[in-house]
Amino acid sequence: MQAFKNILILILLLCATLSFAQSTVESASEAYRTEDYPQSIRLYEQVVAQNVSEGKESAEIYYNLGNAYFRNGETAKAILNYERALLLSPGDSDIRHNLRFARTRIEDKIDTSDSFFLTNWVNAFKNLFNSNTWATIAVALFIGFLACIATFLFVRKIWIRQTAFYTGIVIFVFMLVANGFAFSQKNSRIQRNTGIVMAASASIMTSPDANSQELFRLHEGTKVKLNKTDGNWIEIEIANGSVGWTSKENVEVI
Repeated sequence: MQAFKNILILILLLCATLSFAQSTVESASEAYRTEDYPQSIRLYEQVVAQNVSEGKESAEIYYNLGNAYFRNGETAKAILNYERALLLSPGDSDIRHNLRFARTRIEDKIDTSDSFFLTNWVNAFKNLFNSNTWATIAVALFIGFLACIATFLFVRKIWIRQTAFYTGIVIFVFMLVANGFAFSQKNSRIQRNTGIVMAASASIMTSPDANSQELFRLHEGTKVKLNKTDGNWIEIEIANGSVGWTSKENVEVI
């Protein structure tokens, strides 16, 4: 009886939490529609904090928060939240469009280092879906692969067996690709090895030392790769391959 009561209490608490979160999201959306962007930001940040505390994230919430920040003139924070949304939903065209537009407002225009066209094509294909979708595709392909094996083993007609054999090979290859993409997407979400410069002007040094030589400066909104840390310093790499050290305070992890 006590166990039943505990379960009932947990269900009620869960329902109350979901109701509160939904109410907060609706209030944030209403504040955005009435152009009260600071209030919208405050409410969306509450939802993000609650989601993170519960071990979950929402691409939609990050996207809406990014829109509110952008409308409020805070481009770097808008880019940060668009990037977080894109990490969760890499195939979303709206997120990509808004992110590209927001990047036109930042000061640093860094040319990317040349990469093999096939690599770009594979990455574009991989980013069509998130890790969960690729994992679902991989499971479906595995079932299809098992069906091909069963057909090959138990059907007597030669042409059907040959078709099942070659189809199974193709499905097996695509299954490996889907699994690889799912692992890669999930690894990107877990590692979080990229960040956005949040400081108005961040000095990039040759070493993790305030007295070392300054290599160049980056400005808010610039995306960087995070390589390693040393105390309060972090080694960053920008799109053209240049590497240097800056204070952790200058960068926020995506």
